[in-house]
Amino acid sequence: MLIGNVIGNLTSTVKHASMDGQKLLVVQPTMVDGKTADGDPLVAIDMVGAGIGERVVLTSDSLSAREFLGVDATPARWTVAAIADE
Repeated sequence: MLIGNVIGNLTSTVKHASMDGQKLLVVQPTMVDGKTADGDPLVAIDMVGAGIGERVVLTSDSLSAREFLGVDATPARWTVAAIADE
């Protein structure tokens, strides 16, 4: 699990069928201080209704992505699991 800040929405005209209709977010992982970037931004499927500027919890648990999408064969890796409290 990672904590990061949502920095944008992603629009894709072509994507895997398992992700049709899903909201994709660009999330910048951060260090403990919540401000310093920790690596490159990631694309994540939004499971909780997060928006730009919110601090979120990311998970790379493929089981949660498969269950949320209802598909066993999906390339999705990162999902937004929660909106972090301040």
